[in-house]
Formats: sequence, C-alpha cells, structure tokens
Amino acid sequence: MLAQQYNLVLSSRKTILDYIKTISEEDFLQEHSTFGRGSIRNLLVHICDTYSAWIGERALNKIINYKPFEYYKNLDACIIYFDVVNAYLNEFFKAYADDYNVVIKINRNGQILEESPIHLFTHVITHEFHHKGQIMSLSRHLGYIPVDADIIR
Repeated sequence: MLAQQYNLVLSSRKTILDYIKTISEEDFLQEHSTFGRGSIRNLLVHICDTYSAWIGERALNKIINYKPFEYYKNLDACIIYFDVVNAYLNEFFKAYADDYNVVIKINRNGQILEESPIHLFTHVITHEFHHKGQIMSLSRHLGYIPVDADIIR
C-alpha cells in the first residue's frame, strides 16, 4: 500500500520537476533568504536529504554521504538524487512489506526513537509536499505561474 501511495507522490513530483524545467538556471539557483532553504535547487536537495536521512540512513541503516547544495549544479543533478531516493524507498517498501506498524529503533542525534514504517513514510512525504509548496511560492515570486501539482488534479 505504501508503494502505491508513493506512486501518487511520484506523479506529483514529476509534474513539479517538469515545471521546474521551464525555470531559468539563474532563477533555479538564485537564493532568497525569505524562502526556507533559499533556492529552488536547495529545496529539492533538502527534500532528498530528508528522505535519505529518515529512510536510507535511519530505517535502512545505510551510510549516506551528504553533499553540499553547491554540488548539485542543475536540475538534472537533483533528478539523479531523486533516483537514489526512489531506490531507498523501494528497498524500504520491501523491507517492511510484512508489517508497516512494526517498531523500528532509530537514532536521531543521539536519541533513540521508536517509530513505525508508516510513521516514517508519512513524515517524509508530508515534508516533501511542504517544501514543494515553498518551491511554488518562490517560483511565483520569481515571476512564473506555478502548475497544479496536487495528487488529484
């Protein structure tokens, strides 16, 4: 069921990424201190970093080599990072397919939390949608007309 729900997230994400392709590279990289992580690029990388931290690192025990925002020079580099995230999610769905409510002990900054796969999954997808809203607001601020990227559109 989570994989099916993630397919809806992917559909919305594709709409956003296709829209971002219409934004100039200068605007894609331009930092604005009033918008969260500062730029559209930074927001996309932050979304991927969050999936990597909660799903890859904490739920799947992967060692993640986080790169600075500047490593991602363009949208194509961000899309490659999303491909890595998608692989983590597919592994996560398989690892926890038998029980999405099982308790997973995860380390968050030295504190041990007990979370379920459904809780972790809900956290990362709502986090993505929050920042996609910021991307849309930032693009409007830059003079673009955002697209409808809701799950139902």
